[in-house]
Amino acid sequence: MELTGSVPALTAAYEVIRQPLGEILPRLSAVLAELVPHRAAAELSTHCAHSPFKTYGDAELTGRLSTADLAPLLASGTPGRPWQGILTLAGAERCVLAVTSHATLRGAVLLLVRDADANPVDERAGALVQALWDVVTSHVDRLAAEAVPGALARSRTAAGTRAQVIAELGEAYSAGLTGLLAVLRSRTLDDAAARATATDLAVTALVELRAEAERDQEIAEEPAAQAFARLADVLRPLVRYSPVRLELGAPDSTRTVAADVAHTARAIGRTLLLKVLEQEALSRVHVGWQITDDELRATVRDDGPGTLTHGVLAHGGVSERLDVLNGRLDVDAVPGWGTTVSATIPLRISQDPAPDPLIALGERELQVLTRLALGHRNRAIAQELHISESTVKFHVAKILTKLGVESRGEAAALFHTVASPTSLPYCPAA
Repeated sequence: MELTGSVPALTAAYEVIRQPLGEILPRLSAVLAELVPHRAAAELSTHCAHSPFKTYGDAELTGRLSTADLAPLLASGTPGRPWQGILTLAGAERCVLAVTSHATLRGAVLLLVRDADANPVDERAGALVQALWDVVTSHVDRLAAEAVPGALARSRTAAGTRAQVIAELGEAYSAGLTGLLAVLRSRTLDDAAARATATDLAVTALVELRAEAERDQEIAEEPAAQAFARLADVLRPLVRYSPVRLELGAPDSTRTVAADVAHTARAIGRTLLLKVLEQEALSRVHVGWQITDDELRATVRDDGPGTLTHGVLAHGGVSERLDVLNGRLDVDAVPGWGTTVSATIPLRISQDPAPDPLIALGERELQVLTRLALGHRNRAIAQELHISESTVKFHVAKILTKLGVESRGEAAALFHTVASPTSLPYCPAA
């Protein structure tokens, strides 16, 4: 795609962000291929709880890249000023372009690995890459921050798998390297120089293994106090011009929580506060988090009329978000005294989480399925989405295949089982 002019650039951005989450980096790489030819692309995105490190392209390169290669670029990069130069990657010196974005709180970096003889990227091309990367990171950060159920399910599934793999690898490597160290430190070995060298290599490997786990934790988790502070920043403006006094109870804990849990707790807290503020005769609201080893409990307590019900408070995506994380909503309303609402989210990740079957669908397929589940026929769907009826039939066929069902009715039933139209990411009509 030729990215000359504002319209092509905007079209390119739309083509990238409309992809399913797992296809965004491949599409971004394809869009940038003509502007900045490259062999591989990699990203380290702190807003992406389910897979913060992603690669795409030449398997010889991508298979040997890791977070250790991108973490220094994220830490040292300057937003708005793409950096190009030479880095040692995958055992050789490579020409690269690194683009850092602070469109999200903790930043994200995109790395394009180029041929050694590649021409330097001019300022205009660098600015376009920067703009596209800012759009992409802002879009994905919004999905994460809003705790959209589909993306949330993917996040929790991947997080559980990642935690299990890290634990298994850590145990295996630690056992092996510890055994190696014991042998090498044995006084029965005569070659002191060889023993010292091998010991240094083993220690280095252990340190790197532990550092890898720490990097993953730093990216995929947030300190609880910091996560609550972000919620507080969002809630204060909601009562700025209101007579209601907002009291905040930060968690008394130094532990970290998974990013998907933090995103969910913030989104639910904001939604619940807005519903509580709709009451009359309200003067005080307390919002707080309590954290134990097993769960995070987000509480909203008011001194209102005490007439709020579970059905009212569970709407607006609250139930859908909690269901994904196996959480629960408890409501204790006492007429004349107020209401206490508690959203409890487990912190221990299931080792066998159930994947969300809707994740496999693209944006347009989700649009079609949403309307199909509401009972709309092909002609009506075509009119609503401004596409042809034959295109609708094509999308329906793909939906049935991806979901592994044989009829429209089964697809609609599956949709209603795992989601509702309001639980999906916003899909524009055209």
